[in-house]
Amino acid sequence: MTSAGPAGTRDFYPEEMRLRSWLFDHMAAVSRVFAFEQVDAPVLESEELFVRKAGEEITEQLYNFEDRGGRRMALRPEFTPSLARMVLQKGKGLPLPVKWFTLAQCWRFERSTRGRRREHYQWNMDCIGVAGVEAEAELLAAMVMFFQNVGLTAEDVAIKVSSRQLLQAVLEQHMIPAESTSRVFVTVDKMDKLPKETVVAELQAAGLNPEAISGIMAAMQVRSLEDLQQLLGDDTPAVQQLQRLFQLADGYGFQDWLVFDASIVRGLAYYTGKDVQDSASACDPLQQHSSVVRSDACLLLVVWSAKGCFPGIVFEARDRKGELRAIAGGGRYDQLLETFGGEHQPCAGFGFGDAVIMELLKDKKLLPQLDHQVEDVVMVMDESLRPAACEVAARLRKSGHTVDLILEPKKMKQVFKVTDRTCAQRLVIVAPKEWEAGRVRVKQLDSREEKDVLLDELIMSSPYQ
Repeated sequence: MTSAGPAGTRDFYPEEMRLRSWLFDHMAAVSRVFAFEQVDAPVLESEELFVRKAGEEITEQLYNFEDRGGRRMALRPEFTPSLARMVLQKGKGLPLPVKWFTLAQCWRFERSTRGRRREHYQWNMDCIGVAGVEAEAELLAAMVMFFQNVGLTAEDVAIKVSSRQLLQAVLEQHMIPAESTSRVFVTVDKMDKLPKETVVAELQAAGLNPEAISGIMAAMQVRSLEDLQQLLGDDTPAVQQLQRLFQLADGYGFQDWLVFDASIVRGLAYYTGKDVQDSASACDPLQQHSSVVRSDACLLLVVWSAKGCFPGIVFEARDRKGELRAIAGGGRYDQLLETFGGEHQPCAGFGFGDAVIMELLKDKKLLPQLDHQVEDVVMVMDESLRPAACEVAARLRKSGHTVDLILEPKKMKQVFKVTDRTCAQRLVIVAPKEWEAGRVRVKQLDSREEKDVLLDELIMSSPYQ
């Protein structure tokens, strides 16, 4: 048997666990100061919950199996479907807006690279029930506060922002037929990963003429709101949304973190299923509308196309140097609950994995040195006083001290190795003569001073001098 863990997974030894706890504490603390409440769900869910959302092909990335009851189960690859299930389970009894956060372990069977593993933890913040960009602005403010709290600045991280309605407006300008819309969105979603020639070929295959293709390619290169206004006009919903978002960002004080980037169409992969990249070509949304839809990738595209609206703001946080994968991403996903059979509710949120941010903090030398912190080490000089040492340790712990009780007979040289390893502040020695007088010997480890102290005084004193 090998001692290595499964491929793409991690063991968290005490040193790594302290860093993980430090990271999660920052994420949770930010969520709470924004009045979000923490939730969780089983890491094991019905396979149908994920297959329905992103199309059958996602099973290739699922850790899935049939349980002993014959049910198809899966380890969650993401938390949002569980969130949708929980919201639907509560129904109309759930007060709005819902503001929830999670720190969830997720699993995907995919190739491991820097910043991507088969198991990872993801911080999600989701706001359900707020239709305006005020929700996105609040989420972005929380993300920026986290970055600031861990020592990052706007010179380290850029949050690229756009709106899916921008591309929708461009398509309307060029009178792209509805049956081609969803396929264009899927292609644009992967523009940054494909050569220009491939993108052009896919748009041609979707039935677009050269003028429309040039218009789309040019629009996706827009990098300022001023240029966007010239392209689409002030009265376009996408322009108005983004202007409002940047106004709110200015009020919050994080506008310098934002970068307008028209090519960001993040969320189509997530909300329509990147794992079914051919779903748009595999189903005609209009023909499928009244029949059985083969995947929720198609279903969500149908809903968007039928309503004439591809919702709204999207954003993606990346390191300014462009050396890493996306740190976090999110946006609006108003049709999510509908894809699971619920009523329409406006939704916005983000996902923020633990892997890329740790790589960035490591590169920036911002990870703290978190030693094992012990205040008091308690030892006995005579094993007959073992019960007395237990009493001393118990009383110190009850008063809030972190105490490492030496559990076996050890020489002083070995005890000092323990105090060094645990960065202890004091060594408390229970010895026969001192204990008989109601005292213990206390050695202050930083100054090496020692004295006999009454037990009650020890309990009330601070180990830090």
